[in-house]
Amino acid sequence: MTVIREESSVSMVIGIDARFFGPKGKGLGRYTQKLIETLEKIDSQNQYAVFLRRENFDDYQPAAKNFRKVLADYRWYSLKEQIFMPFLIRRTKVDLMHFPHFNVPVFYFGKFVVTIHDLILRRFLTRRASTLGPILWGLKNLAYRLVIWTAIKKAAKVITVSNYVKKEIVYFFKIRPEKIAVIYEGRPTKNSEQKTQNPKSNFKRRDITGHYLLYVGSAYPHKNLNNLIDAFNILVSRDKFSLQLVFVGEQDYFYRQLGNYLAEYFIYLENRIIFTDFVSDSELEDIYRGALVYVFPSLCEGFGLPPLEAMTYGVPVVSSNATCLPEILGQAAIYFEPKDPQDMAEKIKRVIKNKKIRQELVANGFKQIKKYSWDKMGKATLKIYKEIGQK
Repeated sequence: MTVIREESSVSMVIGIDARFFGPKGKGLGRYTQKLIETLEKIDSQNQYAVFLRRENFDDYQPAAKNFRKVLADYRWYSLKEQIFMPFLIRRTKVDLMHFPHFNVPVFYFGKFVVTIHDLILRRFLTRRASTLGPILWGLKNLAYRLVIWTAIKKAAKVITVSNYVKKEIVYFFKIRPEKIAVIYEGRPTKNSEQKTQNPKSNFKRRDITGHYLLYVGSAYPHKNLNNLIDAFNILVSRDKFSLQLVFVGEQDYFYRQLGNYLAEYFIYLENRIIFTDFVSDSELEDIYRGALVYVFPSLCEGFGLPPLEAMTYGVPVVSSNATCLPEILGQAAIYFEPKDPQDMAEKIKRVIKNKKIRQELVANGFKQIKKYSWDKMGKATLKIYKEIGQK
């Protein structure tokens, strides 16, 4: 598809904090990467300074002559970020800065836009989501509150990714709704249209032997995976379904905690519940395509990319009805109460047993994902840059 590059009478030096750029930045990394890639295609008027850490400096290679890289080797959420980043931005002579996350240096006084993806840390004040001790956790929480409050209050414009999060920001921070622009993220894209030649070998290596429910993502407490295991137990123990439950996600502290929960309460399910650890993109595609149902039990999301990703592979989605998810997924999911494993199990059961419902969900999923576009996101963001530049 040919993308028309936008022209404008306003010419600025626009900085983008891309220290999250790439896969290590997870969802933030993907958002930042897609934003830059789109801006490279549509904006030849403004100059861009893309700030990167040493570890991802080579991951980004400018595709347009008006984009250049700047080394900003300061760890996320660090004291160095707060102290040195403002000096570096000023030295780069940036007219407008875009911070794609809330971690804006408190003492940065230039003109900036900030993207707030969610307020999960505000909604879920629990040490379960941290490996820190109580004192350090308390200090970190205070620092978070100060940084995000300052970022939202001082920003020329706040971008967020759903109407749900916009309402949350207005409620918690008492700012004018018109200061906030809702710009949806784009839809996930498949790396290939073809299955690998022998997907069964991947399944065998992962001990996936039959029909399975799928979850892809992190295991943070707000993802509510304990209740998913409880619901799965109901399905296989009470309803006698011959199923497996597959968790795809890197085996970090939180996945180990989930494994401990399984071992303590449901040891008899160990052969039915699979933790894959990290998988390659091609293997992930096979796992998506082979899933009977994708289940998303999260208690809080800002946008919700994983169920949209499942839809791109024609997998029916059963989702939590919490926060932004009905807004983003629309009629392409069956919803459950996430704190009620019985309800979760009943909704999954309904989809498993009813072929017509599965077919309708798949068809609605293909329609739903067409609503989201990274190009639309980039164009809407550029429009905000221009509006601020003209003030």
